[in-house]
Amino acid sequence: MKLTLMIWRQECCKKDGKMEKYFLDNVEEEMSFLEMLDVLNERLILEGKDPIAFDHDCREGICGACSLVINGVPHGHHKGTTTCQLHMRKFKDGDTIYVEPFRNKAFPVIKDLVVDRTAYDRIMNSGGFVSINTGNPKDANSLPISKINADLAMDAAACIGCGACASSCPNGSAMLFVAAKVSQFALLPQGQPERTKRALAMVRTMDEEGFGNCTNMYECEAACPKNISVRFIARLNREYIRARLSEEKKI
Repeated sequence: MKLTLMIWRQECCKKDGKMEKYFLDNVEEEMSFLEMLDVLNERLILEGKDPIAFDHDCREGICGACSLVINGVPHGHHKGTTTCQLHMRKFKDGDTIYVEPFRNKAFPVIKDLVVDRTAYDRIMNSGGFVSINTGNPKDANSLPISKINADLAMDAAACIGCGACASSCPNGSAMLFVAAKVSQFALLPQGQPERTKRALAMVRTMDEEGFGNCTNMYECEAACPKNISVRFIARLNREYIRARLSEEKKI
């Protein structure tokens, strides 16, 4: 396959970036998108040029590190797929492909296609964990939980925190990410002791990090590589209202 690649190059967040054009004529259909970029970088290195910086880790669709906007869509146009799982057979010979970093005020560019997504880590650290001592581990079958809640919690826990939702949202909202993380604990017995604190803390931190508000555009659900449903945003809203009312009663 022969491809024309328009790739965003930016030295750091304090300098302006621009799209640069590259040509590849030895792309195999069975390559993943990241393997295609590897081929391009090998050529740039042999030419004595600066290779393109991009994030990756597991290359198995698990970690979410492969955060690229491909032809205007986070992780590309193939639904329910991370960039590392996107194969070049999804493109046509002679295509022009635009590759950019995730775009969000809370995700500053580190270099080229790499962005700083530690804002998500800080949201998680603010309340997305169970910090109380619970004694020895209990047998899972001894914990009373309905099949419906167990399945919903698993659906929410599928979120890999890649940032595609916040990058695709016209408002730059991280509501789908926060909703998934709050919901996965709120639906389980282990998450009940800190349920109120967690919802308040994570929403507050999300706002402090500079993410926008949700106006139900549904772009987040469409871009999510794990198909997280926007229904969890409704659950987050209920959790937040419940937590606020609970706090007001204490006052």
